[in-house]
Amino acid sequence: MTVKRLALGRAGEDRAVGYFKELGYIIVERNFRCKLGEIDIVARDGPVLVFIEVRTRRGDGYGSALESIVYKKQLKVRQVAKYYLQSTGLFSGPVRFDVLALTAGPGGIVKVEHVKNAF
Repeated sequence: MTVKRLALGRAGEDRAVGYFKELGYIIVERNFRCKLGEIDIVARDGPVLVFIEVRTRRGDGYGSALESIVYKKQLKVRQVAKYYLQSTGLFSGPVRFDVLALTAGPGGIVKVEHVKNAF
């Protein structure tokens, strides 16, 4: 992955954290990594633990950010979430999987799409 792409992804995740804080979510963890993969953001939305996948794109030339969350990626996020819950013992209540799709333009983030219960 190029330095530019890493920087874009990092900027998108930073923007996502701000977005969810503005909505009143409590950020529990960022970039949880294990042998199975990674979850970008783990947050609480009231009583619900939310696993959030953040996708940032410069445009829709290769498909939208939302379209990039294919079934295989959904399965991976679910596996990592299960591992997270088992390894932390943090939570035993309801969980949800959200996607935040960001489209960047010359001046920064120009489009934000939040899909609750995305998968």
